[in-house]
Amino acid sequence: MPAHFYNPASSRDSLGEVVFLDDADVVKTVEVPQYEAWLLYAVPSDGVTALPELWYILRDLPSIREYNRILATWKEGRLFLGIAQGGTLMLANSYEAPDFTTAEYYIFLALKSLQLNPEVSCIYFRHGIGAEDEMNLYRYFKSVETL
Repeated sequence: MPAHFYNPASSRDSLGEVVFLDDADVVKTVEVPQYEAWLLYAVPSDGVTALPELWYILRDLPSIREYNRILATWKEGRLFLGIAQGGTLMLANSYEAPDFTTAEYYIFLALKSLQLNPEVSCIYFRHGIGAEDEMNLYRYFKSVETL
């Protein structure tokens, strides 16, 4: 959430507008100063304290030297995706993606909605993906890399 919209008192309501929250979920926030934003996320009430994968995406996104910065993680049936142009964060989200074909769908949908051309862009993954999945992406992207 852009910093100028962030209100700690209404974090739960703000997150609840875009995702379903269980009554027992605890809403947490962490500042992302390099993008003048706040990451809002929910954890079960059992005391989980680990930061979400999307925080690591946002942390590592500025290390990509391309103008179009695309960084993803696909694990445990979920795609985590961050996209920036220069120093401007364009998208940070996660999607249910039980297979890599679904993950690709969300990647291309995000690029299309932001009017980014994959043929002139590199996509980076925080964790390696399978060789076959990597080769599939090479058909569309200038490069496929692992950080």
